Amino acid sequence: MADASTPLLAAQDGNDATHEGPEDGALERSLLLKVDLRLCTIAGILCSLNLLDSGVISSASVTSMISDLDLTGIRFSTWKEMIALRILLGMAMSGVYPGLSYLISTWYLRSEQQTRYAYMQTGQVIILATGSIVNFGLNKLNGKAGLAGWRYMFLVQGFITIVLGILTYFWMVDFPDQAHNTPWFLTEEEQKLAVSRIQLDRKDAEADPFAWPKVFEHAKDPKVYGFACMFFLLNLVSTSLSYFLPIILKSGMGFSENVSILLSAPPYYYAVIPVILTSIIGDRYRVRGPIIVFNCVCLIFGFCMLGFVDHVTVRYVGAFLATGAYVSNWAALTTYYANNIAGQWKRAFTAAAVTAMNGAGGVAGSFIVRQTEAPWYPTAIWISIGSHVLIIAFVAAFSTWFARANGRQIAGKALLEGTEGFRYTL
Repeated sequence: MADASTPLLAAQDGNDATHEGPEDGALERSLLLKVDLRLCTIAGILCSLNLLDSGVISSASVTSMISDLDLTGIRFSTWKEMIALRILLGMAMSGVYPGLSYLISTWYLRSEQQTRYAYMQTGQVIILATGSIVNFGLNKLNGKAGLAGWRYMFLVQGFITIVLGILTYFWMVDFPDQAHNTPWFLTEEEQKLAVSRIQLDRKDAEADPFAWPKVFEHAKDPKVYGFACMFFLLNLVSTSLSYFLPIILKSGMGFSENVSILLSAPPYYYAVIPVILTSIIGDRYRVRGPIIVFNCVCLIFGFCMLGFVDHVTVRYVGAFLATGAYVSNWAALTTYYANNIAGQWKRAFTAAAVTAMNGAGGVAGSFIVRQTEAPWYPTAIWISIGSHVLIIAFVAAFSTWFARANGRQIAGKALLEGTEGFRYTL
């Protein structure tokens, strides 16, 4: 997974730092490979398990579950036991994505991060897509041992989550300055290199001692709320599409129950291609905003195909385009905020703010696909398009702000993020 083409400790937005000699280069490549294999793999698995409930419930939504539990109309989004279970799931899941995003940001240079978030997203979507195929098979067990097929989906994939959760305790890594506490991981020399790379990149390899004022002082930075709002707008779409894609395929496009479950998998396999390509380009040229805008435009086109075209094949292609775009923007948006803040406690505060608004977007997204609006779902289509127009507007505003701030920093008139030599990534 390590990107061998990445210059050794290349200049990072105003910080010039390089290693000398082939031995140092080999050591850095060895370090990146170890971190990629150990951290990015488990991050992808955990993120997929974190969203497993949406994959299972979306597949189950086209089976007898709706009639068995009387989840007609809006009851599918918030009703009795469903409400309680989603609250419990939300409590358990809330820290997974921001925690992993934060941990990854502490291990990689800013110019390496989007590709690593893409690795995480790739693992996530591959497992989610495979889960749809597994659900197709499990639904074939309908009636076996007196259980409906949708119940097998929850039982089998829930058991897998429990097992992998236990293994995670032994697999997960610590922060770079504490890597010696992680068994079977880095040598002492590799750990020193990991810390020095981050210190040269943005001078926050080691966190200050914890104190609440150090965390909450970052509440004064409006950037944090802008990033959080962007995640609200993104998750508004991703939740609705992941939860309701089988419903759209069945009620909106006329496919059968099992075919709808099966056809919900390919768009996620396809998403691997754009998330990897756009992330490599973003890291290679050190740009984030243009990548986000490109993904937003692709998503808008995808939803236009879903909502305004009669031909079933074209609508299904639109699902590919929309899915690939929002998955790609998970990596791009995460890198965007991680690249433009400095300091461990600011990272922690921003991750918490992003999580809160991301969760709120998920709640809102569960209401915008209305079964009574089949087969065109106009509310979901227009809200999805509008949300990504707003993301583009946020990027434009941030780009203007960052460009002006960087100009002041270059002229020696400003110290950005309280860090010498720091410049914002556009």
